[in-house]
Amino acid sequence: MTAEERKQLSVLACKVRLGIIEGTHSAKAGHPGGSLSAADLFTYLYFREMKVDPANPQWEERDRFVLSKGHTAPGLYGALAHKGFFPVSDLLTLRHIGSHLQGHPNMNTTPGVDMSTGSLGQGVSAAAGMALAARYQGKDCRVYTLLGDGEIQEGQVWEAFMFASHYKLDNLCVIIDNNGLQIDGNVADVMSPYPIPEKLKAFGFGVAEIDGHNFDQMEEAFAQARAHKGGPFAIVMKTVKGKGVSYMENQAGWHGKAPNDAEYEIAMAELKAQLAEAEAM
Repeated sequence: MTAEERKQLSVLACKVRLGIIEGTHSAKAGHPGGSLSAADLFTYLYFREMKVDPANPQWEERDRFVLSKGHTAPGLYGALAHKGFFPVSDLLTLRHIGSHLQGHPNMNTTPGVDMSTGSLGQGVSAAAGMALAARYQGKDCRVYTLLGDGEIQEGQVWEAFMFASHYKLDNLCVIIDNNGLQIDGNVADVMSPYPIPEKLKAFGFGVAEIDGHNFDQMEEAFAQARAHKGGPFAIVMKTVKGKGVSYMENQAGWHGKAPNDAEYEIAMAELKAQLAEAEAM
């Protein structure tokens, strides 16, 4: 990756984070913490990794993305808007009555959304089904899905992992956002999922562990995923919940709470400063 490409991704990630804060503040509801931790991943997927066409959202040969941790829709919406699937101004309508941007992704109303999600643990099953269907149909497309580390406490997740391994779905890439926090606190205290990489390997996955805020490490991991044959691949990314907003970082309380007016101003000032810094790189 060139310095210019890295700069472009950094700028876009800042814009996605700004959209997360603007949307949740406007809605007075939503999930900023996990959206911010995954903002770099959303940016990388839609601007470097995935084969998609905003002018033709239902293009049959496109790659698919399933946001299994559907409550972090504000982050996904930010990436989709800046990619051109719908106007960036729509982000301010998050969770409003009549808006196509609801609290969880709806494939029937939002361009670019490939699967409706929200009930934790279920999205990865849909992604595995998509990957198997693509194989049967002879499609040259890949399926990506993002789960939270709290979400993988759900038993259905491991059934889907077993399914993916059994059917040798090497067109499936599972990404786990390991920010360490869920709505009730530290994931290790609620119901520890650790050690995550070792469990995935035991279920037949190829595994990469990365810093989820490092685009170079993402590039290397996704290259490994594409090259991996004979089974599914997982990327476990260590992230900071609330990344980019100082008072939200590593705070479980910001899992599902919108900033008030004063908090909004602080967050926007911090993110705009980060955007200016990224643009000056």
